[in-house]
Amino acid sequence: MADRNLTTVEALAVLQKNSDQLFLIVTGLFVFFMQAGFGFREAGSVRSKNTTNILIRTMLNVFISGIAYWSIGYAFAYGTPSNFFLGHSNFFLSLPVVDVTHARWFFQYTLAATCVTIVSGALSERVEFAACLVYAMLISGFLYPVVSHWAWAPTGWLRTGAGDKGLVFPNFSRPLFQDFAGSGVVHMTGGAIALAGAIMVGRRIGRFEGRRAVRIPEHNVPLVSLGTFMIFLGLLAFNVGAQGTISRSGSGEAVSVITVNTIISASMGGLVAMLMKRVGILGKPNWTYLSAANGALTGMVSVAAGCDVVYTWGALVIGTVAGLTYCVWSRLLQALRIDDPVDTIAVHLGGGFWGLVAAPILSRNGIIQEVSTMNLKLFGWNLAGAVAIFGWGVATAVVIFGIMKCFGALRVDGEVEMQGLDVPKHDEPAYPQDGYGHGWRLGSDNSKYAGVNNDGFVTASVPTSNLAVPEKPRAPMTAVPAIYDDVPYIRQMQMSGRQPRDLRDPREMTLSRDPREMTLSRYPRDSASYYVNKPYF
Repeated sequence: MADRNLTTVEALAVLQKNSDQLFLIVTGLFVFFMQAGFGFREAGSVRSKNTTNILIRTMLNVFISGIAYWSIGYAFAYGTPSNFFLGHSNFFLSLPVVDVTHARWFFQYTLAATCVTIVSGALSERVEFAACLVYAMLISGFLYPVVSHWAWAPTGWLRTGAGDKGLVFPNFSRPLFQDFAGSGVVHMTGGAIALAGAIMVGRRIGRFEGRRAVRIPEHNVPLVSLGTFMIFLGLLAFNVGAQGTISRSGSGEAVSVITVNTIISASMGGLVAMLMKRVGILGKPNWTYLSAANGALTGMVSVAAGCDVVYTWGALVIGTVAGLTYCVWSRLLQALRIDDPVDTIAVHLGGGFWGLVAAPILSRNGIIQEVSTMNLKLFGWNLAGAVAIFGWGVATAVVIFGIMKCFGALRVDGEVEMQGLDVPKHDEPAYPQDGYGHGWRLGSDNSKYAGVNNDGFVTASVPTSNLAVPEKPRAPMTAVPAIYDDVPYIRQMQMSGRQPRDLRDPREMTLSRDPREMTLSRYPRDSASYYVNKPYF
């Protein structure tokens, strides 16, 4: 082909193929970059002592998903030949380089990695690092590919109607299972696995006191904000890339509609969730950034199923209900004492389910336009798909996490959890104390310190008047107490006879600039925070 001049028809065919591949690669790159957003969002949402653990888990999710999806995942999802349940050929991507095969693999790989990271967020701060590697491999290599085969592969049972003649309509061009960009396939699958995992792993120490939820505050809201906007960009590309092609007639218009609908749904979801927080639905009435961000993410998740077939007013309705859905699911999880540090389950499971319900109702030819037998059957088929996806995710997750729990490989022990995972697991604190400070005397002219290294030794011949004079050593002071919010765990140790040391009740303390002058309570009481001078053990 390269040895001769191309005809006009051949040149157009090459341009069409290349543009489709470029479209998938570019949108996949933005979805891939969304992993950085997940990392920042989760790291900012947890306590600082677990930041490094979150970041390395996010990075390894990408690595492990890449190998697992290349070796077996893509074959289970789209391998040919295949059956109604899964594909069973083309392992290790043993396919010729034709059309958009490899570009399609890359885009689908980013979706598999997204599904893994959804699960990772719900298990933060208490899951074993090795367990993360295991479930990342199994989700990206088997659990997610099977569901994507059901809905998106030509032989999948959700796509074909499972051979039900009642779902076969003459001259019918719409998909039987309406999930254009993965409200169910990606988000609901990840959310269902996350729900089962959060229950199996258990709650973080101190998250609940009896039936009352105790807020464990995030340590860095700006980091959460940065990650959230990265996820916004990634989910836009997520929904747009599901178009799969840009060279066919009408592809440009379809991509434009998808983009606008995603923005409208996200905007309305964020506004509604923030207003619900303001009126007290989600606890103390405040204008909070986190509620608005989670509501917007839920809106983007919900509209994914029908973003190509709904009108803009339909996207507005989807986003409105999505904001309410997030609020309801978040409160329900707290009532059930299920601990999800970043509200992953409410966003992805709740939002994904609503998306599957909304698509056949609000689409241009849906129930909202005509209450027909065909539309009602399509609505029922989407509900059946939602139930199947939820059941698959929960059942497989219970098996995976249950086996690891039986071997004691699922959750870290109490001491490690209390002191944070960064140091004992990785020896890489995200905010090391030795990394702070500048070494200069405050109030001095820094230009006079030339020629003195960090150890205080002269490194060059400079006038004595310009050398740094060390300050007079001060008397040793006791360490400033650290703050922990793990009251129930402390109470358990007290009841078992394993007393924590140096407990101080802040309500009984006399405020002073010098911690050595603090007046301490003899009998510490239950309170939201305890001052602990030494480790618990």
